[in-house]
Amino acid sequence: MPHLLAVCVVHALLPDPGSVGVTAIDKRPVDGPVRVGRYGLRGDVQADRRDHGGEERAVYAYGEDDAVWWATELGRDLTHGWFGENLRVAGLDPSVARVGDRWRVGEHVVLEVTGPRVPCATFGRWVGGDAERGWVRRFRDTGRVGAYLRVVQTGAVSAGDPVVVEHTALDAPTVRDVLAR
Repeated sequence: MPHLLAVCVVHALLPDPGSVGVTAIDKRPVDGPVRVGRYGLRGDVQADRRDHGGEERAVYAYGEDDAVWWATELGRDLTHGWFGENLRVAGLDPSVARVGDRWRVGEHVVLEVTGPRVPCATFGRWVGGDAERGWVRRFRDTGRVGAYLRVVQTGAVSAGDPVVVEHTALDAPTVRDVLAR
């Protein structure tokens, strides 16, 4: 059954030479339940809400299978939160979810897939700049980008919570389809 491996929130705001001046990409797992509101997880920050936040991109989910694939590709351990994700999910691939799919996470939280994470220069710098030259394009071109979700129903989530796809938008494009446009 699909479930949450980790719930991650910002560990620290870091200086970043991008237009915002800081980044909140340093996400780390937290223990216990975390409240989920309209704009995401309590204790989390989105430094650039225009591109990586707001109600339509309140929560970022990344799949464990893709994380394991990248760990092999890069030859390094990629801990939960390494992709800047709020939710690390096992048994469900956010990159092939359909826009409009609804997921029940735990008992009360309902999330709706809104689209792909489009990698940015900040993510490239986080991954290693020159050490991973071309990272942004490489990450995007694989289609293993994860999904942004909006919060339909608030509540709390914890690592280990089941993730149930309650509604599938059968005629909607997948996250990967939207990314390829």
